[in-house]
Amino acid sequence: MKSRVIVNRNYLVDKIDNRIYSGFIEHLGRAVYEGIYQPEHPSADEDGFRRDVIELIRELDMPLTRYPGGNFVSGYNWEDGVGPREQRPARLDLAWKALEPNLFGTDEFMKWCRKANTAPMMAVNLGTRGAAEAQQLVEYCNFPGGTALSDQRRRNGAEQPYGVKVWCLGNEMDGPWQTGHRNADDYGRTALEAAKMMKWTDPSIELVVCGSSHAGMPTLGEWESSVLEHTYDLVDYLSIHHYFSNRCDTTPGYLAQAEAMSDYIDRLVACCDFVRTRKKSQKRIMLSFDEWNVWFHSNGKEIDSPEWSVARPLLEDVYTMEDALLVGMLLMTLINHADRVKIACLAQSVNVIAPIMTEKNGKAWRQTTFHPFALTSRYGRGTALRVVVDSPCYDAEYRLDTDSPAVACRGIPYLYCTCVHNADRNEVVLFAVNRNLSEAMELELRLEDFDPVSVLEHESISHPDLKAVNSAAEEKVRPVKLDGATLEKNTLRAILPAASWNMIRISVEK
Repeated sequence: MKSRVIVNRNYLVDKIDNRIYSGFIEHLGRAVYEGIYQPEHPSADEDGFRRDVIELIRELDMPLTRYPGGNFVSGYNWEDGVGPREQRPARLDLAWKALEPNLFGTDEFMKWCRKANTAPMMAVNLGTRGAAEAQQLVEYCNFPGGTALSDQRRRNGAEQPYGVKVWCLGNEMDGPWQTGHRNADDYGRTALEAAKMMKWTDPSIELVVCGSSHAGMPTLGEWESSVLEHTYDLVDYLSIHHYFSNRCDTTPGYLAQAEAMSDYIDRLVACCDFVRTRKKSQKRIMLSFDEWNVWFHSNGKEIDSPEWSVARPLLEDVYTMEDALLVGMLLMTLINHADRVKIACLAQSVNVIAPIMTEKNGKAWRQTTFHPFALTSRYGRGTALRVVVDSPCYDAEYRLDTDSPAVACRGIPYLYCTCVHNADRNEVVLFAVNRNLSEAMELELRLEDFDPVSVLEHESISHPDLKAVNSAAEEKVRPVKLDGATLEKNTLRAILPAASWNMIRISVEK
């Protein structure tokens, strides 16, 4: 089987915003407690943060980390999480039926971000609270001093403002499951008032308004139109979320869901541009895909987790080799939409549907999905190039759930790829997945208007068992270096193993 790809130095998608490699920490399950914060752990530092987790977060190189939710934020009083710990109240977390001790809050998160080499992306509660409380959190975090809230931050140990630049105006407010769920018009009005007051407090901040929670929402399109009619002039990004699954265990269809993500992005871009046209605005709203991942392995296991307890284990998916393939392709999809997707957050970072898992009294370890994310984050920076792909195709179908109708996929190319030109490193990087489960692929990549020098490396992730998983004891799925990729003038040739994720780095002249 053979596939051909053509890229041209002058045919660009856009410069890649590094924030598409961002993460997410919510007060959910063991993400915070026993995840990033565990003072009694042998690796804990002076602030109670697990050093082993920080090292792995730094390896993922996540420019932003969204916090504190997620569904959690829609019932959260941020004031409960600042000040002396002995004075902080324990609260019921209605979103996840857990007990929140508030031992970790805004001030701790800011410290953790500095140590983990990430920047905060804060969400405000527009479910049970409103514009006033949102403005007050911005004042607490970003105002230099001389007011009650900014001076409270200084008394709590942060003399200088945190300077949080990106703020989410609530979370998934279109969802009936959300604490304080609102209809589009009500949310749009609330978000507008919050946006005004937050930007009056700090005009430099960027705001993210809630879009649809997933592609199957019955209000998709109508929600965006109504919300953006209210907020278009004040917000910078539309938040969109989507998770992917293989509940019916049909791998060919599962791996075709990368195209579904691409289609979802196109639809939401169209919604933004529709409102832009109606308003006759010169401004373009960009997308913040601030929750995306594979999520289905842990569904139904909540019954094994005691309600109203601290660090209640939830959503602890253990990922397989085939999950790593899809996560790698979803990252490629984000790159291929670099012109409109400027922020994206893998949901989540630790323990909860995450690339990093921890043992309570043991080590932190890398899931299968860790590796395509880490390598793409490290080398997928620069400018996204338009790819022209000629590949054999297949037909498949998938179901989002066992009871949902089948989605037919026709003419799915076995090769899924993206290409990045990093001018700072003088290299072109190809990320590619061979979706053929049984046959290797001969790949031919033609680099037009480039002067290739050499193949720097070819790293590949594959395993004969697509259900193979990693554990604290053994890392079965990990990258390996392959030989055999060759350059002849401006053409690269390489072999992509069956069912494999690949990264090929090529040195080019300036």
